Amino acid sequence: MGLYRVRVSTGASLCAGSNNQVQLWLVGQHGEAALGTRVRPARGKEPGAEGCTPGRGDQALPAGTRKGRTVSDDPQGLFRKFREEELEERRKRYRWGNWKDGLILNVAGAKLCDLPVDERFLEDKRVDFEASLAKGLADLAIKDTFNILTCWNDLDDFNRIFWCGQSKLAERVRDSWKEDALFGYQFLNGANPMVLRRSSCLPARLVFPPGMEELQAQLQKELEGGTLFEADFSLLDGIKANVILCSQQHLAAPLVMLKLQPDGKLLPMVIQLQPPRTGTPPPLLFLPTDPPMVWLLAKCWVRSSDFQLHELQSHLLRGHLMAEVIAVATMRCLPSIHPVFKLLIPHLRYTLEINVRARTGLVSDMGVFDQVVSTGGGGHLELLKRAGAFLTYSSFCPPDDLADRGLLGVKSSFYAQDALRLWEAISRYVEGIVSLHYKTDVAVKGDTELQTWCREITEIGLLGAQDRGFPTSLQSPEQLCHFLTMCIFTCTGQHSSVHLGQLDWYTWVPNAPCTMRLPPPTTKDATLETVMATLPNFHQASLQMSITWQLGRRQPIMVAVGQHEEEYFWGPEPKAVLRKFREELAALDKEIETRNATLDMPYEYLRPSLVENSVAI
Repeated sequence: MGLYRVRVSTGASLCAGSNNQVQLWLVGQHGEAALGTRVRPARGKEPGAEGCTPGRGDQALPAGTRKGRTVSDDPQGLFRKFREEELEERRKRYRWGNWKDGLILNVAGAKLCDLPVDERFLEDKRVDFEASLAKGLADLAIKDTFNILTCWNDLDDFNRIFWCGQSKLAERVRDSWKEDALFGYQFLNGANPMVLRRSSCLPARLVFPPGMEELQAQLQKELEGGTLFEADFSLLDGIKANVILCSQQHLAAPLVMLKLQPDGKLLPMVIQLQPPRTGTPPPLLFLPTDPPMVWLLAKCWVRSSDFQLHELQSHLLRGHLMAEVIAVATMRCLPSIHPVFKLLIPHLRYTLEINVRARTGLVSDMGVFDQVVSTGGGGHLELLKRAGAFLTYSSFCPPDDLADRGLLGVKSSFYAQDALRLWEAISRYVEGIVSLHYKTDVAVKGDTELQTWCREITEIGLLGAQDRGFPTSLQSPEQLCHFLTMCIFTCTGQHSSVHLGQLDWYTWVPNAPCTMRLPPPTTKDATLETVMATLPNFHQASLQMSITWQLGRRQPIMVAVGQHEEEYFWGPEPKAVLRKFREELAALDKEIETRNATLDMPYEYLRPSLVENSVAI
């Protein structure tokens, strides 16, 4: 008989622990034994129990759930029953849902109480989230009260609501948002670095009216020199704009052409606010040489369009909803003993709850988008459906995506540099873990649980994404590593890169208007009055600021990438791999800190100490 001592560790979060007793069993090769002692988990405590199993002590209990075992690692089928029962029970609790037709799938359940209890915020996270929401709404009420009877006719009037919680960079944006250099910088390193690409030809939609030959020649020169870039918002073309309190809002679908200077600055050369229409004159082209208010209004339209694509495509769809597909498939297809489950589970924490909160508060009927965003009222759903066609496998992998967009080697693209370095660190970590469990192609191909998980993501969760490059099976350790790196990077670095910038770039509302109240200009006679009548009113601006602060602030309760306290793997080998990963993250963090000290505007959105370990906000 072998004697074993078992300890149950309980976290120290507020309200952790349980009033229920926990019964434990030891499972051995020759039978199983229920421990006579029942433990009652208490906050921050490690209650223990002892028990014996039949057989020789050195063979009785296989290194099971903490070591990580694939199906082929269990030839005698010691854990088969538990794997099958666990997955059967999980599939009942984690069911696929379809929030809106045409969108990638989500977890079933319309309310927080529908979620499995293990997916809910712990008490400290819940209290902080709801307290910050209450504070944001209180600030909104105060700002509305102070401004409801005041005039709102000058850009400086936005200062009346620009208080409480803004960052130093947000103040810099307020002071410099009119500058072309800051306008261009945001495409490289702002809240949404996902739209910019190097031009391979002049866009077909860029029709030059008579008298624009010089501009065409300048663009051609930059194109031939490899320094011409574009940001195309055609995805917004034809999207129905919102109606807010009986007032029609407006959308545009701009194209911006920019040139990269030798000093690394990216400067706009021309803005076209709408694509050309058959049977109508070519749309106006707005230039830096236009009257200041005309040029400023054109840039405001671009910034508002970027706000729409950022929040819906880059942030919600490619960050939150993609992570949810990974999370649901993982819970349905991989038992807790599986090494891939152990690798992924720290990066799925809180994702389901934060997404349910988004669907019931931000993009729901009469949610924040319907109240103050120009794509609200249904346009946001149409945009999400359109954006689904661009969910390609390569676009979730920075080495491929950055190469495709021509951003490799752009020295002033700190997003590109940091994304690559974080991706490579995650890739080495994944390779270290995978190499412990999959030595050959046969081992990968023969893992039925792993293959089911891969198909569940591609064919079910992503609605048949194999035509967009996603695999339906995994054929080698190398292919598995690439797929897992994509999963982890999506849930960590990619989400952080489009989340952390909101507080900096969206708090000063004229830099990123949530809505536009007048149609895009068709003449070049805009005045300050035109600009103010187009930008959000004080209530819309105040609500944008409040939500931006609540969701974009640095989270007091967060786990940085790779720093989870839970030990999902047992044994010296995986612990050494995790330790090496953490060392690499610390070194990268220090390198970014050193680089940022030399920059006029530090880039921190992919700094490992600030990147959250999962999509949790």
